[in-house]
Amino acid sequence: MSQRRSSATAEPVARLIDELAKLPGIGPKTASRLAYYLLRTSRDDSIGLAEAILAVKERIRLCSNCFNTTESDPCHICADTVRENRICVVEQPLDVVAIDRTNEYRGRFHVLHGAISPVDGIGPDKLKIRELQERVVRESPEEVIVFTNLDLPGEATATYLHRLLTPMGITVTRPASGLPVGGDLEYADDMTLGRAMIGRRAL
Repeated sequence: MSQRRSSATAEPVARLIDELAKLPGIGPKTASRLAYYLLRTSRDDSIGLAEAILAVKERIRLCSNCFNTTESDPCHICADTVRENRICVVEQPLDVVAIDRTNEYRGRFHVLHGAISPVDGIGPDKLKIRELQERVVRESPEEVIVFTNLDLPGEATATYLHRLLTPMGITVTRPASGLPVGGDLEYADDMTLGRAMIGRRAL
């Protein structure tokens, strides 16, 4: 149900509220508070925010190798020759940030941009799985770590990747227990993620 709009709300403010409400985790009330906060800020601050949003849309792309978000191609992780020859498979770019900041993993990443979920109409063909398979052939990694979320789509994706990659002679592992079942990796604390990475198990 859409929020009833007050006639006292000016059209530009109402439009800003509607746009802010499209953001994840932002409801109508929070969108209204943010809109009126932005209304009170200086013109320079508002322009700075608008320019930052435009810069992200204009300058950020996907790495052609790992499909993480990047300003350069290949991304700085793929271009780092010191990194270990391992591939950590995650669902979203935010997962790369969460895992990399633990300092417990020194390999490279591969972003699927989702997880297998037949209910939502998402099959393997809609993810970066074919590209992962091509990378495995090209790079011959020592290990592929499937660090998808511990929910039904994440587990289904892990099982699919295990069946796909194991016949290729690749060691496929999964994070250790300790991560909350059903939770997203981006919300887990660094210590929990680090321990899960250290204690990973073979699939």
